[in-house]
Amino acid sequence: MIWLAFAAVVVLVGFSVRYSWWRAPVDETRPRILMYHMVSEARADGAFNKLRVAPKNFEAQLRVLRDGGWHFAFISALEQPQSLPAKTVIITFDDGYEDNLLNADPLLERYGACATLYLVEDRFDRDWSTSKKAHHDSGELMREPKLSDGQVKTLLASGRWELGGHTRTHANLARLDEAGCREEIVDARGSLATRFGVPLKSFAYPFGIYGARDVVVARDAGYTTAVTTEEGIPADPAAQALELPRIKVSGKDGLFAFRLRLRSGRR
Repeated sequence: MIWLAFAAVVVLVGFSVRYSWWRAPVDETRPRILMYHMVSEARADGAFNKLRVAPKNFEAQLRVLRDGGWHFAFISALEQPQSLPAKTVIITFDDGYEDNLLNADPLLERYGACATLYLVEDRFDRDWSTSKKAHHDSGELMREPKLSDGQVKTLLASGRWELGGHTRTHANLARLDEAGCREEIVDARGSLATRFGVPLKSFAYPFGIYGARDVVVARDAGYTTAVTTEEGIPADPAAQALELPRIKVSGKDGLFAFRLRLRSGRR
């Protein structure tokens, strides 16, 4: 019996460490910003399966949001956060993978949802994961199909998607000088706006790596909001406009973990 009790305690502690169910819920008047990359099945031996949320799981998450009374909004709505209703959720996708059109968009349409796409301008034949960690050189993300310009235009034409910037090459901004940083952020914003005929109001820092200089450059570029990979729920969207935290949605987590993250903003 003692060993049984000990085993139960171990399981409970492990469960608590993994899910942090004990965290206090965050007021639902504060908007949640969800971070996704791909909506696709996990790959055998894939190193980036955390970035791949299975279509059935994405649909289940959208159902939770819809049935829970959450209001879907674009990130641009945070330009006037005081006007947002309680239970506002903002769905964001980073990089520009083709499955955003093939798998995510039909589900967004089905559930009356919308999303902001943070697009890398020069996204083809690039293994940008090596810009963060040199040993991530398998080429896995380089081979992942990306959205063509025509497909991006299809998404934007649907009215369900809004376009944001994510640099020219998914650069590690910390490794760039001032001129390089401005080329990646400022010049890429202008190029994308011209190419797709829409204003870009929001920016995502690649890898979530950025510093005070990069915040200034993003502001100088004309961005009014910018998102990070810091986990959490914005306490003051106006004050945090260029350093907004997001809720990471992992392809390795189930619906229970999703509900907990929606509740507290953290793992």
